[in-house]
Amino acid sequence: MQVFVVYDIVDDKLRTKIADICLDYGLKRVQYSTFMGELSTNRRQELVLKLRSRFKTAEGCVYVLALCERDAALVVKMGKTLIER
Repeated sequence: MQVFVVYDIVDDKLRTKIADICLDYGLKRVQYSTFMGELSTNRRQELVLKLRSRFKTAEGCVYVLALCERDAALVVKMGKTLIER
């Protein structure tokens, strides 16, 4: 299952921690606040629990979006992201 994690977090320390968790799960950074990668349902649920435990009442938001194979095949990428440069 293709998973996207998108966040907008005010606190620099927490933002870094959330990014580190995404990297620990093998997700690739595609924008400064966006990660994506392949995760099983169990790993995705584990990631959500870990992110939720870190985020708690912080200012901002985190989205974890899961796409089935069929929908992931419809994702269109144009050009290079700034991270790849």
